[in-house]
Amino acid sequence: MSQQLLREITQAQIKTDAPEMTAGDTVAVHARIVEGGKERVQVFEGVVLKVQGTGIGKTVTVRKIFQGIGVERVFMINSPRVAKFEVKRRGKVRRSRIYYFRERRGKSARIREVQQFHTKPKKG
Repeated sequence: MSQQLLREITQAQIKTDAPEMTAGDTVAVHARIVEGGKERVQVFEGVVLKVQGTGIGKTVTVRKIFQGIGVERVFMINSPRVAKFEVKRRGKVRRSRIYYFRERRGKSARIREVQQFHTKPKKG
């Protein structure tokens, strides 16, 4: 199969409405779940540990604490099973993969929020 044909097929599958995410961001992933004949949307909210891959195979690993137990899920950004991504908070971390976050509890598990400064346009 030629690379050009493969590129055209995958380009049609890539979502354009996915927000830019980096490690440390708090996101809510709206995942479609099929149970029996019914389909519903379940929200999985947690911290992004890593963003991996490019193009159609781009994935994001999200971690949350549920009833005292850490739960991690890997979501394919371009999957039809993902309804949408919402970035709740932008986190400031120094690494692109924050695996050390798994061992953190309590106050040491905090991630600083990125300050976004809004400037008014100058008149005149």
